[in-house]
Amino acid sequence: MSLLEQIDKNRLPQHLAIIMDGNGRWAKEKGKLRVFGHQNGVLAVRDTVEGAVELGIKYLTLYAFSTENWNRPKLEVMALMELLVSTISKETKTLMDNGVRLNAIGNLNSLPDRCLRQLNEAMKKTSGNTNCTLTLALSYSSRWEITEAAKKIAVKVRDGELKAEDITEDLFGAHLNTADMPDPELMIRTSGEYRISNYLLWQIAYAELYFTSKLWPDFRRQDLFEAVIDYQKRERRFGMISEQLN
Repeated sequence: MSLLEQIDKNRLPQHLAIIMDGNGRWAKEKGKLRVFGHQNGVLAVRDTVEGAVELGIKYLTLYAFSTENWNRPKLEVMALMELLVSTISKETKTLMDNGVRLNAIGNLNSLPDRCLRQLNEAMKKTSGNTNCTLTLALSYSSRWEITEAAKKIAVKVRDGELKAEDITEDLFGAHLNTADMPDPELMIRTSGEYRISNYLLWQIAYAELYFTSKLWPDFRRQDLFEAVIDYQKRERRFGMISEQLN
């Protein structure tokens, strides 16, 4: 039985989040510059997106560039931004062919103008697609997102639009970048690291975490299928006990 056949399509995670880690190490193992790993990581993105569509996963969010990544060597950051522009341009057709809507979260105004323009064009072009929403977390950090949400709510309280007692988890969530999508049920991190790295901290409160030693450029849809199979073997209790679920 193939991996795909082992998956129960009725128990899929509606939202899958991935920390794409290991590009630099993958390149270093091959005696190449780090950007070579980023370039090959695009192949993993394409196959993972197509695998998610094949399964029927409705939301896929990829950690593409964190606010902390701006502190990397300038040449690497410049190469990453150029790669982002060229990739979005080249992959828009693939998104259209697979019915994928492109979305983005993060401090997008900090991106170079050319990157932001290309991103907005691709999001507009794919806006009518309904098979899957692919969200790129760009210049993103969860602490930044939570802080920005708190600021927005504080302004509304100051201006009399809200009272302090009106603030609930749902209201706070409605002020996050991810307000229009469900919380992830499964979070995958590649490369053998066991960290969340400031990624969707509010949203993954009850997500299942899956770690693989595979470096991101080697990750393919079969690895995605294995992660989903592992997810479906787990009991999601949300603070209850097994007997209550049964």
